[in-house]
Amino acid sequence: THYLFIVVVAVNSTLLTINAGDYIFYTDWMWTSFVVFSVSQSTMLAVGAIYYMLFTGVPGTATYYATIMTIYTWVAKGAWFALGYPYDFIVVPIWIPSAMLLDLTYWATRRNKHAAILIGGSLIGLSFPLFNMVNLLLVRDPLEVAFKYPRPTLPAYMTPIEPQVGKFYNSPVALGSGAGAVLTVPIAALGAKLNT
Repeated sequence: THYLFIVVVAVNSTLLTINAGDYIFYTDWMWTSFVVFSVSQSTMLAVGAIYYMLFTGVPGTATYYATIMTIYTWVAKGAWFALGYPYDFIVVPIWIPSAMLLDLTYWATRRNKHAAILIGGSLIGLSFPLFNMVNLLLVRDPLEVAFKYPRPTLPAYMTPIEPQVGKFYNSPVALGSGAGAVLTVPIAALGAKLNT
């Protein structure tokens, strides 16, 4: 049963990740897709991790879930790199620290599923965009990479334009973290309700 569960987690986490919008940050539209990515991926992480964590009842399952997604994404990054794209063309999302906060919440509240949903879901929605923004800031000259290595499937409306970085009145971090925090809690609650 344990090995079957590992397979189920691996398959379902992969499907959830891919179907929640783009599952990796492409450098050529990292700034324009940040909010959409934050909402979709923080929601996916909260729903999937809470579902599997409550299924097992073991704190640590959420981190295990996030680790599987991280490994899968590094494989995708390696595939693009093997095709001749630069190392910074794909940025692997930072799922694990947010999942660890969820596990910590579940453990600290003595396996209270409602606290895991409300507190843990909020922590995911608030922390995930921040961890990823720090990760994206470390990318080597994203605009140069965007112009030199555009994706073949890049739609016209996503074509890189003048850099808009630094305009804090329209902060993608604020938008992403706020929207992620607001949306993950009710959706995670719905997922847990369906699980019971």
